[in-house]
Amino acid sequence: MDQFTATYTDQYQLAMAQVYFKKAAREKEAVFEYYFRKLPFGSGYAIFSGLEDLLKIISDLKFSQADLEFLKKQGFEDDFLEYLKDFKFRGKIYSVAEGDVVFPTRPILQVEANIIEAQIIETLLLNLLNFQTLIATKASRMRLVAGDATLLDFGLRRAQATGGYFATRAAIVGGFDGTSNVIAASEFDIPVSGTMAHSFVQSYDDELTAFRDFAEGRPQNCVLLVDTYNTLKSGIPNAIKVAKEMEERGLKLLAIRLDSGDLSYFAREGRKMLDKEGLDYVKIAASNQLDEFVIKSLLEQQAPIDIFGVGTNLVTGDPDGALDGVYKLVFSDGKPRIKISESIVKVTLPHKKQVFRMKDAKGKCIGADAVAMFEEKHIEEMSHPYEPYKSMKVGKFIQEPLLKLVMENGKVLIEKRSLKEIAAYSSSRLAELPQEYKRFNNPHIYKIGVSERLKAERDQLIKTFKDKLK
Repeated sequence: MDQFTATYTDQYQLAMAQVYFKKAAREKEAVFEYYFRKLPFGSGYAIFSGLEDLLKIISDLKFSQADLEFLKKQGFEDDFLEYLKDFKFRGKIYSVAEGDVVFPTRPILQVEANIIEAQIIETLLLNLLNFQTLIATKASRMRLVAGDATLLDFGLRRAQATGGYFATRAAIVGGFDGTSNVIAASEFDIPVSGTMAHSFVQSYDDELTAFRDFAEGRPQNCVLLVDTYNTLKSGIPNAIKVAKEMEERGLKLLAIRLDSGDLSYFAREGRKMLDKEGLDYVKIAASNQLDEFVIKSLLEQQAPIDIFGVGTNLVTGDPDGALDGVYKLVFSDGKPRIKISESIVKVTLPHKKQVFRMKDAKGKCIGADAVAMFEEKHIEEMSHPYEPYKSMKVGKFIQEPLLKLVMENGKVLIEKRSLKEIAAYSSSRLAELPQEYKRFNNPHIYKIGVSERLKAERDQLIKTFKDKLK
């Protein structure tokens, strides 16, 4: 979607950028990091999504002439606008691979650039990564409980405007199989699927004729919506008649769809009726306010549902609605930077960093990531970031560095992957995570620690600032 120019930002980013420009700080190098504080949905993990979109947009980001004229009307000064005329992001970005499992309080992505460039991309970065990571995580939870069933995104009409476009992308990263969203399917090269609306059936004088015409116009991948009038007495019997007529033409009805009522009961009864007529190949699809809890319940009831069409609760990230990702300055002008708070959990970790995933000798994730100074290659011990007496010896473990250089001088360094490839990678990384962290209820808490060196740097900075206040 070609909708992004560099004014896709908040006003305060540009206000700060003008001050940096006027005070000749435009070449001051800065390091910002992106992370989130709390896992959504009561989950034990999150799925990182949105990176490749972000890199593509940043690589082409600029201010248009219309942007500059608008900013002039807002009181921005001519010399600053002249600077923005040639704006381009020329920095570096280090990131976890898209699709990886990620956890709170540890860096997921780092931006290293002059402070104006790093500041201007903040809002765009948070907007894309927070939303897509939220939706990919929601989708992943549904994939875990759905097993081998097909999961389809039906959420565009209920999404927050064009957010539905990126929600579809994130749903695929999280493990969905396809979408009803035609533009996203086209641009992301993902399977597109659709059935019919109740209005189609209502527009005919009788249901059977509606089904016959639809099957004639949609001979391949035909799905009939069977609950417009009466599911068991009308919808399914009429679908069976049409399926038999399709067989006579050498065709097969793909599925019937249930969109209301007791989905478990209707699916079981529908399966019996279809099988009795030799239509065991006809699948059963279900929709109507589904989420991971409903899907889990239906499958625990052994409802014979093959396809789940999920809409509102997927694309809106219900019930959380937003991921609380933040973008914090950790190094600037040659010095480590820190935000101090009365609450230790809101004290930031200074310096440019690396994150290591701890694995055993067989390469299996043990359930711990360690945040270290960027130049550290291996650490012996990690400490709890907020509880001073908790620590863990980690020297014996394989330590996989997670933050890789993905952009340099504003150019994307990683090869573009299809969404299918990203989803497969995500699935493989999730498979490495021990089962207790993937529990649906009360998952085990993944350990996040800091290296002894990084902890010492943080504690010294806190002491320095507190001494200044004495």
